[in-house]
Amino acid sequence: MFLDQMLKLYVQAQLFFKREEGASGIEYAIIVALVALVIVGAGAGLGDKIKSIFDSIATKMTT
Repeated sequence: MFLDQMLKLYVQAQLFFKREEGASGIEYAIIVALVALVIVGAGAGLGDKIKSIFDSIATKMTT
């Protein structure tokens, strides 16, 4: 599901950049906001998973 959304976003971005018309600053701000949301959303989920992996490794290690 996440990859499907990323693919749709990529296709829309490619179509957007191929347009011959001029883009306003608002359109660029919307794109930046969407990219920031994707980064924050992916980072929040990955952070917890990575932390659990390192916690698991730390508990299995001997001193």
